[in-house]
Amino acid sequence: MQIYRGLATSLVICLTLLLGYSLAIAHGDVSPQPVNTEGLEPLGEEWLEANPYRDNPVALEIGSSGYSQNCARCHGLQVISGGLSPDLRYLEKGDEGDEWFIERIRNGATINGITRMPAFEGTLSQEAMWAIRTYVESKYEE
Repeated sequence: MQIYRGLATSLVICLTLLLGYSLAIAHGDVSPQPVNTEGLEPLGEEWLEANPYRDNPVALEIGSSGYSQNCARCHGLQVISGGLSPDLRYLEKGDEGDEWFIERIRNGATINGITRMPAFEGTLSQEAMWAIRTYVESKYEE
Protein backbone atom coordinates (compact mmCIF):
# COMPACT_ATOMS: atom_id res chain seq x y z
CA MET A 1 0.00 0.00 0.00
CA GLN A 2 2.87 2.32 0.85
CA ILE A 3 4.35 1.76 -2.63
CA TYR A 4 1.10 2.75 -4.33
CA ARG A 5 0.88 5.98 -2.32
CA GLY A 6 4.46 6.86 -3.31
CA LEU A 7 3.72 6.11 -6.96
CA ALA A 8 0.52 8.14 -6.86
CA THR A 9 2.33 11.09 -5.29
CA SER A 10 5.12 10.88 -7.88
CA LEU A 11 2.56 10.70 -10.68
CA VAL A 12 0.72 13.78 -9.40
CA ILE A 13 3.98 15.73 -9.13
CA CYS A 14 5.04 14.70 -12.65
CA LEU A 15 1.66 15.62 -14.14
CA THR A 16 1.70 18.99 -12.36
CA LEU A 17 5.17 19.78 -13.69
CA LEU A 18 4.22 18.64 -17.18
CA LEU A 19 1.08 20.79 -17.17
CA GLY A 20 3.02 23.84 -15.98
CA TYR A 21 5.66 23.33 -18.64
CA SER A 22 3.10 22.87 -21.42
CA LEU A 23 1.25 26.04 -20.40
CA ALA A 24 4.50 28.01 -20.45
CA ILE A 25 5.44 26.66 -23.89
CA ALA A 26 1.91 27.16 -25.27
CA HIS A 27 2.18 30.89 -24.61
CA GLY A 28 4.76 31.06 -27.38
CA ASP A 29 7.72 33.33 -27.92
CA VAL A 30 6.83 36.56 -26.17
CA SER A 31 9.92 38.40 -27.39
CA PRO A 32 8.95 41.29 -29.66
CA GLN A 33 9.42 40.37 -33.31
CA PRO A 34 10.75 42.82 -35.91
CA VAL A 35 8.33 43.93 -38.64
CA ASN A 36 9.38 44.34 -42.28
CA THR A 37 8.10 47.77 -43.35
CA GLU A 38 9.34 47.69 -46.95
CA GLY A 39 6.90 49.59 -49.13
CA LEU A 40 6.05 52.24 -46.52
CA GLU A 41 7.28 55.80 -46.77
CA PRO A 42 10.03 56.32 -44.16
CA LEU A 43 9.00 58.67 -41.35
CA GLY A 44 12.35 59.85 -40.05
CA GLU A 45 13.63 60.11 -36.48
CA GLU A 46 11.06 62.53 -35.03
CA TRP A 47 8.02 60.78 -33.58
CA LEU A 48 4.73 61.74 -35.17
CA GLU A 49 1.60 62.35 -33.09
CA ALA A 50 -0.90 61.18 -35.71
CA ASN A 51 -1.00 58.12 -37.94
CA PRO A 52 0.42 59.04 -41.35
CA TYR A 53 -0.65 55.70 -42.84
CA ARG A 54 -4.38 55.87 -42.12
CA ASP A 55 -6.29 54.22 -45.02
CA ASN A 56 -3.01 53.05 -46.62
CA PRO A 57 -3.51 49.49 -47.99
CA VAL A 58 0.22 48.64 -47.76
CA ALA A 59 0.30 49.76 -44.11
CA LEU A 60 -2.84 47.72 -43.44
CA GLU A 61 -1.18 44.54 -44.75
CA ILE A 62 2.08 45.18 -42.90
CA GLY A 63 0.17 46.12 -39.76
CA SER A 64 -1.86 42.92 -39.89
CA SER A 65 1.34 40.87 -39.94
CA GLY A 66 2.99 43.00 -37.25
CA TYR A 67 -0.08 42.72 -35.02
CA SER A 68 -0.18 38.94 -35.43
CA GLN A 69 3.51 38.64 -34.53
CA ASN A 70 3.58 41.03 -31.59
CA CYS A 71 0.13 41.83 -30.25
CA ALA A 72 -2.29 38.97 -30.87
CA ARG A 73 -0.96 36.72 -28.10
CA CYS A 74 -2.30 39.24 -25.54
CA HIS A 75 -4.87 41.35 -27.40
CA GLY A 76 -6.38 38.44 -29.36
CA LEU A 77 -6.59 37.32 -32.96
CA GLN A 78 -8.36 39.80 -35.23
CA VAL A 79 -8.07 42.33 -32.35
CA ILE A 80 -10.71 40.45 -30.32
CA SER A 81 -9.45 40.34 -26.74
CA GLY A 82 -10.09 37.39 -24.49
CA GLY A 83 -10.64 39.76 -21.57
CA LEU A 84 -7.24 40.02 -19.88
CA SER A 85 -5.84 42.78 -22.10
CA PRO A 86 -7.66 45.83 -23.44
CA ASP A 87 -9.89 45.13 -26.44
CA LEU A 88 -8.35 47.43 -29.02
CA ARG A 89 -11.45 47.36 -31.24
CA TYR A 90 -12.89 50.01 -28.93
CA LEU A 91 -9.87 52.33 -29.00
CA GLU A 92 -10.91 55.72 -30.34
CA LYS A 93 -10.37 56.27 -34.04
CA GLY A 94 -8.41 59.20 -35.38
CA ASP A 95 -5.95 61.48 -33.66
CA GLU A 96 -7.44 60.94 -30.18
CA GLY A 97 -6.82 57.20 -30.32
CA ASP A 98 -3.45 57.72 -32.02
CA GLU A 99 -2.13 59.63 -29.01
CA TRP A 100 -2.99 56.85 -26.53
CA PHE A 101 -1.85 54.09 -28.91
CA ILE A 102 1.60 55.51 -29.72
CA GLU A 103 2.35 56.35 -26.08
CA ARG A 104 1.38 52.85 -24.95
CA ILE A 105 3.15 50.89 -27.69
CA ARG A 106 6.34 52.95 -27.32
CA ASN A 107 6.53 52.90 -23.52
CA GLY A 108 4.52 49.83 -22.52
CA ALA A 109 2.51 49.66 -19.31
CA THR A 110 3.61 48.93 -15.77
CA ILE A 111 0.92 48.71 -13.10
CA ASN A 112 1.85 48.33 -9.43
CA GLY A 113 5.39 47.40 -10.45
CA ILE A 114 4.23 44.63 -12.80
CA THR A 115 4.88 44.91 -16.53
CA ARG A 116 1.50 44.44 -18.21
CA MET A 117 2.74 45.35 -21.69
CA PRO A 118 6.35 45.55 -22.90
CA ALA A 119 7.74 48.73 -24.40
CA PHE A 120 8.27 48.28 -28.13
CA GLU A 121 10.34 51.42 -28.76
CA GLY A 122 13.79 50.27 -29.84
CA THR A 123 12.39 47.00 -31.18
CA LEU A 124 9.70 48.18 -33.57
CA SER A 125 10.22 51.15 -35.85
CA GLN A 126 7.85 54.09 -35.91
CA GLU A 127 6.71 52.84 -39.33
CA ALA A 128 5.85 49.41 -37.89
CA MET A 129 3.95 50.92 -34.97
CA TRP A 130 1.84 53.16 -37.19
CA ALA A 131 1.18 50.26 -39.58
CA ILE A 132 -0.09 48.21 -36.61
CA ARG A 133 -2.27 51.18 -35.61
CA THR A 134 -3.69 51.23 -39.16
CA TYR A 135 -4.62 47.54 -38.80
CA VAL A 136 -6.11 47.99 -35.31
CA GLU A 137 -8.16 50.97 -36.48
CA SER A 138 -9.55 48.88 -39.38
CA LYS A 139 -11.14 46.58 -36.77
CA TYR A 140 -12.83 49.43 -34.85
CA GLU A 141 -16.21 48.81 -33.24
CA GLU A 142 -18.39 51.22 -31.27
